[in-house]
Amino acid sequence: MATHNEFGKKAEKMAVELLKSKGYDILEINYFYDRAEVDIIAAINNRIVAVEVKARSSSFFGDPQSFVNKKKIKLMVKAMDFYLNENNIDLETRFDIVAVVKNKDKYEIEHIEDAFYHF
Repeated sequence: MATHNEFGKKAEKMAVELLKSKGYDILEINYFYDRAEVDIIAAINNRIVAVEVKARSSSFFGDPQSFVNKKKIKLMVKAMDFYLNENNIDLETRFDIVAVVKNKDKYEIEHIEDAFYHF
């Protein structure tokens, strides 16, 4: 597996652990619908949370969350709409980003709630 793929998988595991430590229940990891993917689907406080995990080995070109574009948002919304309908879930849904930056051997992780309101 390529190094960047390994780092991406490690970042997803770090995001899952962070969310669990905050009391989230993890419902799905790497949920696919059509050509859309949601990295993590979780639940907390009677709410469903779709989480995009973005990882970068440096913040030189910008924060990881700045790489979530409108196309990715549209695909996530499409996948979540299908997921909610398929599972007959009628709860408020929120879209978050977990950003992971690796600086040498140290990792910085940030959980951004309601991340799409920043666009």
